[in-house]
Amino acid sequence: MAPKLTGFAGNARVRRVLASAALAGVELDYDKSFSMKSEWKTPEFLEKFPLGYLPTLEDGDLLLSESGAIAEYVASLGPNQTIAPSDPKEAAKVNQWKYFADQEIFIKHSIANGILAGRFAYSKPTFQGIYDLLLQRLDTLDKVLLSKTFLVGERITLADVFVVSALQNAFTGLVDKAARSKIPNVVRYFETVINHPKLAEIFDNGKPQLTETQATYQPPAKEQKAKEPKSEQPKAPKAPKAAKPKDDDDEPEPDVPAEPKVKNPLDDLPKSSFNLEEWKRQYSNLDTRTGAIPWFYEKFDHEGFSIWRVDFKYNEELTQTFMSSNQVGGFFNRLEASRKYLFGSVGVLGKSNDSIITGVLILRGQDVVPVVDVAPDWESYEYKKLDISNEEDKKFFEAALAWDLVVDGKEWVDGKNFK
Repeated sequence: MAPKLTGFAGNARVRRVLASAALAGVELDYDKSFSMKSEWKTPEFLEKFPLGYLPTLEDGDLLLSESGAIAEYVASLGPNQTIAPSDPKEAAKVNQWKYFADQEIFIKHSIANGILAGRFAYSKPTFQGIYDLLLQRLDTLDKVLLSKTFLVGERITLADVFVVSALQNAFTGLVDKAARSKIPNVVRYFETVINHPKLAEIFDNGKPQLTETQATYQPPAKEQKAKEPKSEQPKAPKAPKAAKPKDDDDEPEPDVPAEPKVKNPLDDLPKSSFNLEEWKRQYSNLDTRTGAIPWFYEKFDHEGFSIWRVDFKYNEELTQTFMSSNQVGGFFNRLEASRKYLFGSVGVLGKSNDSIITGVLILRGQDVVPVVDVAPDWESYEYKKLDISNEEDKKFFEAALAWDLVVDGKEWVDGKNFK
């Protein structure tokens, strides 16, 4: 029976395993349809893989969780052993580049990308410092590849598989066209490897969608401070302004018409009886289960509004729960332009290094995209419309509002509201 690989299609760490297997000539049992929507973190899964993340490999009684270890094991099974040299010195060279791929490309890019996306607290000097280190490493790699086709020897090895998998992650992330133009040898090397006949299909048919222009940080909207009431005092009369002397060079500035505001298509929807702002007040002032939820069921307009479950796609990247909560806050801040159309209750469930982000949105209309696409990172989340006439959906909805939601044994530890 072929070893069973489990992981999300398109994930860079899954790619390195698939590429290792393809080059080594090893067949894997891999379900390409596996996605973030798959209910994979079950008690049975955690019993087998207590680390609780993907990808994983099962081969008889062997259970592996780290993609590097999986790739090395898979490579060892195949008839083509040139990808994993047996000579100790050559093997050490391969290992050097494998560690480089993880520590100098994968990790640095992941942290910098997390800062820019709001998963970590934003600090421009911190982001720029980490990103600059990443570019320095790529510049060093560019010099190494000046006279090389591959990193170790004259054929593709695991060194190339690891480094190119990490490069695709960076090239489709923060390292944009302008940055890539400064490392032509790395780009040439990257294109050579991903177009190898055995690898092209794994690497998006050799034509991944590379980043043209790096995304910019979107700061949260500043909250307006409540103004203190001014004491009623008579205003002193203003002194008349002195006439401004006429300058011969002065010319009247032309009137520039203000740019017309773009009308939101949501404003053209038929008028609804459900007052979203009133719901926000009821939710804030009443007990959630005994007051706010009954009010909601009485007033809700099923045609004018809809209810959605929202789930973060990359829960395996979450670490400390307070950082995950900050990430939810950042996501909500970037939804500011849709405040009049949206209410949200989203939380962090679980514990540090084993948590998920999930919750509910109540929004205008029946399509989630026009409401959430104002946030640059909206595609980092999955959206599923809920039907509150369905008992399971109703329980999830109410628990998310009440902040006592439990999913797969993970209890609500922190949350944010978008009001």
